[in-house]
Amino acid sequence: MITIASGLTIHFAIVLPLLLFLFTGESPMKHGRAMMSAMATAFSTSSSGATLPVTMDCIENNVGVSNKVTSFVLPLGATINMDGTALYECAGVLFITQAIPGIDLPFSAQLVVVITAFLASVGAAAVPSAGLVMIFIVLNAVGLGDHPTAALLVGTMLAVDRPLDMFRTVVNVTSDSIGTVVVAKSEGETDLYKAI
Repeated sequence: MITIASGLTIHFAIVLPLLLFLFTGESPMKHGRAMMSAMATAFSTSSSGATLPVTMDCIENNVGVSNKVTSFVLPLGATINMDGTALYECAGVLFITQAIPGIDLPFSAQLVVVITAFLASVGAAAVPSAGLVMIFIVLNAVGLGDHPTAALLVGTMLAVDRPLDMFRTVVNVTSDSIGTVVVAKSEGETDLYKAI
């Protein structure tokens, strides 16, 4: 839990704000204030899909991105941009392989975990705990899908999944919103964050 929460915190508090600033020159603090209600909804629902209308409202009315960009980028992002979920699946599979005696993943298998986790996160539904279900795909990729201990450990992860899922969803929604602002800037939209 600590590893996943730390990874999500680094991505949320350092990587995403840095990307926003580098690609747009906009203040991450302004963006955080503009997206506060979407982040709160994401945290409480654990669903990017359920949060989508609130995210679109925040991006259009608080940030000032046009409906043309918002209505294309945000639904696409809510469907395929699950960076928090990808991080969770990687860390979860590595935890499972370390917890099973006699299992050692060589570097090539760890690369398979990263690539498969990325692809599985793209295919994950925007609903609560979808990342935990998709972890079986990543386990299958490294030959542990049928291991009884692996299934038991995934069940154990379910016990602590809800708070991590809430945080993952906030990271996913924040990433989607930052991606939308980057696309808006690249399309020449300049009147951003005027409502704040």
